[in-house]
Amino acid sequence: MPLTPPCVLSIVIVSFNTRDLLRRCLASITGNEYYRVFQGEEGRDGKDGGEGGTSPSYPSSPSHSLLCEIVVVDNGSHDGSPEMVEREFPAVRLVRGGGNLGFARATNLGLAESRGDLLMLLNPDTEIVGNALAAMADFLSRHERAAAVGPALLYADGSPQHGAFHFPTLWMSFFDFFPINHRLLNSRLNGRYPFVAGDGPRPVDHPLGAAMMLKREALAEVGPLDESFFMYCEEVDWCLRAKRLGWQIYQLPAARIIHHAGQSAKQMPDEMLVQLHRSRYHLFQKHYPAGFVRAHRWITRMGLLGRAAEAGWEALLGRITWEQLRRRLQALRTIWSM
Repeated sequence: MPLTPPCVLSIVIVSFNTRDLLRRCLASITGNEYYRVFQGEEGRDGKDGGEGGTSPSYPSSPSHSLLCEIVVVDNGSHDGSPEMVEREFPAVRLVRGGGNLGFARATNLGLAESRGDLLMLLNPDTEIVGNALAAMADFLSRHERAAAVGPALLYADGSPQHGAFHFPTLWMSFFDFFPINHRLLNSRLNGRYPFVAGDGPRPVDHPLGAAMMLKREALAEVGPLDESFFMYCEEVDWCLRAKRLGWQIYQLPAARIIHHAGQSAKQMPDEMLVQLHRSRYHLFQKHYPAGFVRAHRWITRMGLLGRAAEAGWEALLGRITWEQLRRRLQALRTIWSM
């Protein structure tokens, strides 16, 4: 059924040692003229929680205010992130995970704590531009079988970033290790949707999980994120499951969000490389035929040989330390054994 006003958007942010980026992300929401903080059930009955007048309801157009609750799940940060949230953003609900639970498990924890009819999965290395969330919420309210929608992603300088993708193919596995030509890397052959000039919605296989809005109704039918994905590919898996149940996935270029890509992963690059490939194997073993998995493994191992040679050369040139080389080779050996 279409959503009816008033409606609340729950924004779930999983944070791990990204204090400064998280601050900017939260400020881009709480300081945005298009959004109002949802404090409780009083927002649903026409009251605003104590200042008189009526509460902003679900937007009939993306120019209207949107009720938002923000849930930050801290994955065991040791950089002062949770303390910063408590001190500077008292309206934000902080959930301490008690350690690094991984993205999928921490997100599910945040979703279980949320109360909204719509659910926004948002990375802490993002910043909301203008009425992006209201536009996405308005779109989902008007499209009954739309399970999820993603925005157009931008780099910090305003240039476009790929934010929507086709489901993985062997060509994508090949180009990950053997980038023959930049045109091919940015083509549909490598899973990229072309950048579009217009603002109209378009169906896609899946948006990037850094910013994806879901209907709670769809989440209830499709199920939560698969917690066997520690990090990476969980949004691909969820969208595959949604589409098999007849739901539709979209990108809305009119909604724009800045994404400072890969900030959490940069803290532990070799470990995150292992997690990326582990998640890919799990995705393929779960959804793809055995022949695809074998072909992907062969491509990956050929690529790993090249990566090992590159790492050795970088160490000889002094671009990385010998300790960094050791960690890199250990990560590549771990991936080889998968």
